[in-house]
Formats: sequence, structure tokens, C-alpha cells
Amino acid sequence: MEENSIKDQNTTDPKQTIQQDAKGLFQNLKKFIVELFDFREDTDHEATIDAIKADIPFKGATAWILIFAVFVASIGLNADSTAVVIGAMLISPLMGPILGIGMSFALNDFLTFKKSLIHLGTMIVLSLFASFLFFYIFPLSEDTSELLGRVRPDIRDVLIAFFGGLALMVAKTKKGTVASVIFGVAIATALMPPLCTAGYGLAKGNFTYFFGAMYLFTINTIFIALATFLVLKLLRFPMHKYANAARRKRYSTIATVVGFSVMIPAIFTFISVFKENQIETQVNTFIKNEVKLIPNFQLIDESFLPKTKEIYLNFFNEVSDGEKNILTNQLRNNPRYDKIKDFDLKIKGSDTKSFELITTAFKEKRAELQESKNIIGGLQQQITGLQETIIELNNRIEQDALNNNQKVIAFSRIVKDAKIRYKAIESLGFAKVLSSKDFIKIDTIPVVTVQWDAKLQDSTVWVKESELRNWLQKELTLDTLFIKREK
Repeated sequence: MEENSIKDQNTTDPKQTIQQDAKGLFQNLKKFIVELFDFREDTDHEATIDAIKADIPFKGATAWILIFAVFVASIGLNADSTAVVIGAMLISPLMGPILGIGMSFALNDFLTFKKSLIHLGTMIVLSLFASFLFFYIFPLSEDTSELLGRVRPDIRDVLIAFFGGLALMVAKTKKGTVASVIFGVAIATALMPPLCTAGYGLAKGNFTYFFGAMYLFTINTIFIALATFLVLKLLRFPMHKYANAARRKRYSTIATVVGFSVMIPAIFTFISVFKENQIETQVNTFIKNEVKLIPNFQLIDESFLPKTKEIYLNFFNEVSDGEKNILTNQLRNNPRYDKIKDFDLKIKGSDTKSFELITTAFKEKRAELQESKNIIGGLQQQITGLQETIIELNNRIEQDALNNNQKVIAFSRIVKDAKIRYKAIESLGFAKVLSSKDFIKIDTIPVVTVQWDAKLQDSTVWVKESELRNWLQKELTLDTLFIKREK
């Protein structure tokens, strides 16, 4: 019997041993992952609630801080300075009431919700009024990249606000708040710049800018509050207690209704922005994969209008009806473009006939010049001087032709960069003009023709033209460049 027992122990099933080892490994891995991501034990419920409530009131120093932050952000947007705008985000006190709204929903605290909503509304009105005054009074006001970046939110802004709010609340609930996280969320979610951009839209009477910026601010507000609500619910913060059971039930009902009312536009906002982002992505993919790969075609610019469902393509070359039909069929029948298959293509190309007429006229003029040279063949001295001039001119023309062949492609890039740098430019042209001061020697002068937005003041135009000249000289590697302004 004893020998059989020892034999059974020595012949244990290897499969069972492997299963037990695997089970132990899985349990250890599970324990490690839980300990890695579990932050409930490091939460201070009472301190978190007190900290959020302390940041809600808007009076005294907080009011002045908000006003100063508005002016700092407005100056940064006006000067197109990212660093200044970031500074305004850090000192802005707008985050306090928004976190208060999210917390009041999570804790069923109707009084805190009412207080947070009043203070947030006051902050918004004061911010809009202060930014409106700044942009209305300040003489140097124009569209900048910092301003334009806040008038058309997309799906990324929704995700930034939501995940930024989650990071902020996790940091807020931690014992010993992580200040760097709070500062980072203040920069990422950018509550102050959209309000100042809305004030700019009001000052300039541009309601597209106003509603676009307010839309971005609304996205940030809703999804930060939503993130606050979710984190506090996940951590099971204690619900607010009321002495009267009927009042507690009534406030709970009100909080639930308001919470769903806030969630509904948040959901629609997310869906709307997501659809717009899908359309923009497919348009960019269509232009990249279908349009820009057409041999020997140079696309000057492109744009699209989601509301009217139109895509505009402007080519340097002439576009035939057959080529237009190919692009249209690709748009209609390719499943990759299912979101924009009902868009209309508006294609514009240059007319090659005008180039043929110019070439013919040039040849005719050249023949007339040759005939004139034969007539004055008896005047040897003048012929010698004229031949030297022609040789020099031909050398310059050949060199210019060589340079221009290299710069035609560069010019399409330069005009795009110029439009990005100077939003007020309406059109930009470049040519080399033949000129003579002594009526013997001929020089070639590079001339840039520029048309500015008629709303710009002359003082602003002079400054921008000087900057434009210096930049173009560097890009085109020119020693001399003349600017000609068109009205």
C-alpha cells in the first residue's frame, strides 16, 4: 500500500500541473493590473469636494484675475502669439464652476449646481464683454491663425475636452493634487481663447466666428463636466444628504433631468463633429489619392463646402471633360468616399488657348525685330552696340528661363505659404519686367503684384508689405524685389 501511494505521487498528471501553474500566473497578472490602475484607495472624498467648492465663487480677486486673463488672451490672439495665449489659459479661473456643475450632478447637490451655473454664466458674460471692448477699441485687429484655430471645432476638440477632464478629476481626487496635471489640462482644453475669439466676432460683426468659438467653448464645458460626473460616480462619492426626504427626491429628479438634458446635446455634438471630421478626412483622401496623382497636373488650391456639398478644385492646367468625368466617377463609385459621393465637383483649369496666342504674338514681334535689324545694317557702329545688347539680353533670358523653370514649382508652394502667413492677401503675382534707364542697356526687374483686403488700413499694409518683401526675397533668392499694390 505504501509503495502504491509513493508511486501515485511520482506519477502526477503533467497536464494538471501545467494548468495549476497557468492559473497561478493569471491570478498574479490580474492582481498586478488591478493594483496598477486602481486609484480608489488614494482618493480623498472630503478634500476633493471642498477643493471644488472653493474654486466656484466668482468675486473679488477672482473677478480681476478673469479680466486680466481675458486681456492677456486677447492680446495673444491679436499678436498671433501661442505663448501668450497659453499664459492666459493658466491664469484663467473658468475651470472652477465647470467642475462644480459636474460634481453637483454626481452628488445630487442642487444648491451647488445653482451656484456653479450662476457663477459660470457671470464669467462668460464678463469675458465676452471684456474681449469685445478690447477688439472694438484696439486699432490693430485682423484674423490670425490663433483666432481662426478656434472657430471650427472638430472631433479632436471633443476628445481633448473629455480626456482632459478625466485627467483633471483623477488628479483632483488624489491625495496631494498633482499641480502639473491641472496646468496641463488648463492648456489642453483652452477655455479662455474661444471666449475671446467670440468677443472678437462680436466686435467685428462676424457672427460665423462668434458662433463657431462659442460652439468650441460649449464642447469643452459639457465634456469636462461629463468627465467630472463619470469620475465621481466611478469613485462612489457620497450623495448629498437632505433632511427632508421629499426635497431630496425632488432635487434628485431635477438633477437627473438636467443631467440628461446636458448629455443629449453632448451626444449630438459628438455625432455632428464626428460626421464633419469624416467628411473632411474623405475629401483630403480624395484629393491626395485621386487628384494629386494625375500625371502632369498641378493643383493650385482646393476647398469644400459641407453645407452645399461642393468640392472646388483649381488647376494650373486645362482640364478636359473626359478628365472631369474620371474624377467624378471615382468620387461617385469608390466606396472609400461614401460620405462625399453626393458632393458636386467644381473644377476650374487655365485656358491653354491664351498661351498659344501669346506665343504667336511673341514670334511675330521677334520677326519684326529681325527685319528692323536688317534695315539698319548700314549703321555699323549702332549695329555693334545693338548686337552687344542683344547678346547680353539673350544670356539673361536664357538664365532667367533656367531659373524660372526651377521657380515655377516653388511659386505654387510660396503662394500657399504666403496665404498662411498673411491671411489678408487676396491675390499674389510674380513677373520679371524689362526696363531701361539710359535707353541702351536693358535690365530685368522682378516685380510682385499683391492685392490686400480692402478693410486693412494703409499703415498696416505698409508694415505687411515690408515683411512680405523680405520674406519673398529670401524664398526666391533675389537681391532686389519691387512690390506693386493692386486696388
